Amino acid sequence: MYPKIERKKWNFSFLLVALVLSGCAYNLGAPDRTLPMGYRQITIPVFKNRTAEPGIETSFTNALITEFERSRIARVTLPEVSEALVQGEIIELKYISGAPSTRDLPTGAVLASEFRILMKAKVSLKRKSDLVTLWSQEFSGERTYVAPQVTAAGLNTVNPLYNLSARRQNIEAMALEMMSEAHDRLTENF
Repeated sequence: MYPKIERKKWNFSFLLVALVLSGCAYNLGAPDRTLPMGYRQITIPVFKNRTAEPGIETSFTNALITEFERSRIARVTLPEVSEALVQGEIIELKYISGAPSTRDLPTGAVLASEFRILMKAKVSLKRKSDLVTLWSQEFSGERTYVAPQVTAAGLNTVNPLYNLSARRQNIEAMALEMMSEAHDRLTENF
């Protein structure tokens, strides 16, 4: 019985050495990620906001900068020393009320119990010297949040700051998700 175990160990060792010496194209670990053309220094100006919602462009810009700082694939620098430019724009933002409720409300009144946020953004990589677009892609995101609710019978209004706060929190979360995806797609297979 003992010689069979030794034989299996020897066969495994031989197989492992044969694979290493054969020059197989297998790589262990995560592949190296780079930007197109191998750029290492980029600048990311504030995103353009094509929507009616003010101030959301900073959430997207900061989210993308954070992704590059975290990954260290490229260094975010000043425009004077950068090799490439990563431009972004928020193309669309929609709020859609959903799940209308008429329960315990006066005749003809409707109360939305949730809202959906739909967003589209575009990210482009441009060579700084001549502003030729090397890569461009659109990203979309969707989130749902609970609308402010009237709970007491005597109340006929809700706090509008809750709705604004809920919108902003969800937009920031969407910015993080969408820019993480943008970073990953921008740096894959180059």
